[in-house]
Amino acid sequence: MNGIGDAVVRIGPVLAVAIVVLAVVAVLVNRRSGLATDTLVATLRAVVQLAALAGVLAVVVPHLWASALFVVVMAVAAAWTSARRIRPRHAGFPAIMRCLGPVAAPTIVIVVVLALIGVLPARGIAIIPTAGILLGGAMVTTSLAGRRAHDELNTRHGEVEAALSLGLLPRDARLEICAAASASALIPGLDQTRAVGLVTIPGAFVGMVLGGASVWAAAAMQLFVLIALLAVSSIAMLVTVELVAREEL
Repeated sequence: MNGIGDAVVRIGPVLAVAIVVLAVVAVLVNRRSGLATDTLVATLRAVVQLAALAGVLAVVVPHLWASALFVVVMAVAAAWTSARRIRPRHAGFPAIMRCLGPVAAPTIVIVVVLALIGVLPARGIAIIPTAGILLGGAMVTTSLAGRRAHDELNTRHGEVEAALSLGLLPRDARLEICAAASASALIPGLDQTRAVGLVTIPGAFVGMVLGGASVWAAAAMQLFVLIALLAVSSIAMLVTVELVAREEL
């Protein structure tokens, strides 16, 4: 039996037991940090959401319009998640709509352009995973950049006031304080790109190889994903900091 067949056979009861054991380990370890409940909830949500995802994809993937609608749903969910992370007490409809800018706009533009020029097949099986990867990266960057910006502004409030006293506009004063710190949100993506092939073997590469693609095609696709993630994350960070500086987020 080939490697792909072996991989399929191993998806069974033993894998289920391994997942449960690893989840229990994560919950027990995180008890000391107070995140045990969050870990358990995240695990249970992942189980439910991935099961639902499998069912939904089976229905929407064959139809381009349904795939596009599903991407919109993912974008709104990602924006809502970032809004909750950045301003937990103010994650209402306006905040979610503003988060759609950094979270969804760059991803949708890139996916649409790539589909129009033929680089990305205009099919759900290609568009949904690509958009999901990019939305996930933008969501994480937006959340990190927004929280870091607010933390910096709260900690260095006196410096903002000093900048205002020197004649800077409120937006410029706030941006002067929070911009550099918020750039740290890009570190995970930069490290992932630097370490690819040396420390990590990313999922897109592994998935394509297991699916029967050549290692060169898998490498090319993974390079596209990493560079696209850097582009999307950079735009997300820039827009998020601008929104925070304007006190719109």
